[in-house]
Amino acid sequence: MSITGRILRSNVDMTQGKPLTVIFSFALPLLVGNLFNQLYNVVDTAIVGRALGADALAAVGSTGNINACLFLLLGGLSTGVGVIVAQYWGAQRYEALRRLLGTFFTLLLAGSVLLSVLGVALTAPILRLLQIPADLLGMGVTYLRITAGLLLGNALYNAASAVLRSTGDSRTPLAAMAASSLCNIVLDLWFILGLRMGVAGAALATVAAQFLSALICLWVLWRRKKPFAFASVRLCFNSEDAALILRFGLPTALQSCMITLGGMTVQGIVNSFGSVTMAAYTAVQRIDSLTIQVVVSVSNALAVYTGQNMGRRDIDRVRQGLRATLKALCVICLGLALAVFASRRLLLSIFLDPATDAASIAQGADFLSVMGFAYIIAAVMNSYLNVLRGAGDVNVSLIAGLFEMGARLAFAGLLAPRLGVWGIWLATPLSWASGCIIPVARYYSKEWMKKALL
Repeated sequence: MSITGRILRSNVDMTQGKPLTVIFSFALPLLVGNLFNQLYNVVDTAIVGRALGADALAAVGSTGNINACLFLLLGGLSTGVGVIVAQYWGAQRYEALRRLLGTFFTLLLAGSVLLSVLGVALTAPILRLLQIPADLLGMGVTYLRITAGLLLGNALYNAASAVLRSTGDSRTPLAAMAASSLCNIVLDLWFILGLRMGVAGAALATVAAQFLSALICLWVLWRRKKPFAFASVRLCFNSEDAALILRFGLPTALQSCMITLGGMTVQGIVNSFGSVTMAAYTAVQRIDSLTIQVVVSVSNALAVYTGQNMGRRDIDRVRQGLRATLKALCVICLGLALAVFASRRLLLSIFLDPATDAASIAQGADFLSVMGFAYIIAAVMNSYLNVLRGAGDVNVSLIAGLFEMGARLAFAGLLAPRLGVWGIWLATPLSWASGCIIPVARYYSKEWMKKALL
């Protein structure tokens, strides 16, 4: 069988088999794909920091939360729609799924155009609001206008990969991310080092790679024939499906944005400490975006697992999956925390030159010491949240996001004036601990069992 044939037949039925085996076998391609995805940021950051200097790194880093907010509005909508797709798929309701996807892609395209226009128009005012230093503003505006103006590639990848994953295919998004990451590396080196395009080159390389990943996922969906033919989906607008998409997608999208908006506010506090702290914060975020992927991938697999099993109304199997996943993740995260702590300065030297950026490396090492041991908290929070999301109890995500954002702002605002940069470093794990309260309480209330779509 050809590689294409294997990809086209890679759907996994998560309603059968040992829960932990099924979840982790599905999560492994997700993890590798997410690592390739984050490689975009790592390569961009390493090349920008090493080739263009700490100021350029700080400028690009200051746009991260704004980009994330724009991307997550549409990406969160795709994640929410993935819940519906998983439950329809588990119940084998293919005709309803076809109509739903036609409406979803119509909404996605319209939303991409609107957010691109807003992102380009509001770039400079938002960066000024975040107190980015005047000498870094021009580079930040250049980078953000390119990535925001061409966010359609990211939106299409998130949408197509959400459909693939919710139907049991975690291999195709992996292949797409591997190809696009290699593309991004080549273009980064060419645009930044070869053509001397500066931060604009980094932005264009990332955008081009995102479009490549989207095209690969859409092509595989288009080729798939059984049991559901994606090629038969047509752009349309059905008011009932639109309401369902917004009911499931908006809470997830807003929850993601609430966390990011909290991050934007914290970024403003970080910026007030100057370029040394900004560079340290950016480097740690890039490292964290890689190390946290174990938690993200396994918990996302748990959401698909939950959705498919709720489509069959097998609640006992959902509970078994959560228990087994929590035990495994806690052990993994403890080992991960120790590894990050032991190698924190080596990791930071990938992005910052020890000879010229020693102060940023020192601050970043302190931050990584805190972040590494917060991964267990993140594992608990994300596992419970994704079970609730997969079950269809999506409003909890929004409430938890608001609570976490409020906690992060409160801790950063209260601790930074008293503890300096340590106040910012401590705000993240403390807000994650606060964010655990709502999903854990909701799960044990058993109300989520009544939220299944079917």
